[in-house]
Amino acid sequence: MGRAKEAAKDGRGRRWRRLGTWECATAAAGLLTSLLLLFPGLVPNGGPRLGSLLETFLPWLGLAVLPLVPVALVRRSAVAVGAALLPVAAWTVAYGGTFFADENAAYDLTVLQHNVSDENRDVAGTARALVRERADLVALQEVTDDTREAYRTALVDEYPHHAVVGTVGLWSRHPLVDARPVDVKPQGIPDGWNRGLRATARTPHGEVAVYVAHLPSVRVSATGFTTERRDESAGLLAAAIRAEEVERLVLLGDLNSTTRDRGLDPVHSQLNAPKDPFAFSWPASRPLARIDQVLVRSGQVTQVSTLERTGSDHLPVRARIAF
Repeated sequence: MGRAKEAAKDGRGRRWRRLGTWECATAAAGLLTSLLLLFPGLVPNGGPRLGSLLETFLPWLGLAVLPLVPVALVRRSAVAVGAALLPVAAWTVAYGGTFFADENAAYDLTVLQHNVSDENRDVAGTARALVRERADLVALQEVTDDTREAYRTALVDEYPHHAVVGTVGLWSRHPLVDARPVDVKPQGIPDGWNRGLRATARTPHGEVAVYVAHLPSVRVSATGFTTERRDESAGLLAAAIRAEEVERLVLLGDLNSTTRDRGLDPVHSQLNAPKDPFAFSWPASRPLARIDQVLVRSGQVTQVSTLERTGSDHLPVRARIAF
């Protein structure tokens, strides 16, 4: 009898140790996910730029809870259930408030931002989709020599004022003055690479400096997240914005980044971003991130959304701005 009790006790002890180790692993996974959701800056950004990579797709980190929930239910462990609920709470803290935004908030301007793609085979259809929105300003990237005139012709009736520099363009209902290039070209890129412009829009609400930019692309490779050229270009753009004398300013562009990416801090630190981190714009077939941005100085983006797909690999982004 004594040996039977001792064996049963040893069995329970072994089971407790196995369950304790498993629970600790589950709790650690839940805690780590929660910390990264709330404090992504904990991930260093040197070398392979893992911090920027995490911040680009940060809302999706909440999916890490999916394997924790069924396991917790199967094991019927309070610790495991708590570990699964912790990331849910963290995600709700980080993003839950965006679902209660006032879509009817007052605004002064409606703007459209769209990388139309240099491989777009439906330029006319893309232009029609933009015109239907009746926005005040329309910013385009990847406007080529072959498509520039087609966009001008398609948009001119609705947007009689426009400026194009290199592959970026701005179309406006309101007069544009002082249009000029903005140098955002990193070192090592050949001459002729022009992806920045600035113009003053004379709107019914006063003069607004409008910047249109297309920062260099980034790539995920075996060596990490290649953002060096984009970050250098962002620094040049930030310097131009810092020197801008017109107080009200709107930046429209494909920045190849989300507003959480610390690689764009020189730009983001000067401007106000939409509170909504969603409205993913890329890739158009299955959007994973909003890399097409609308940022404002001396105002707020009160609402941001994406439109239906055009012939581009990006979705158009529509935003409302209040100064």
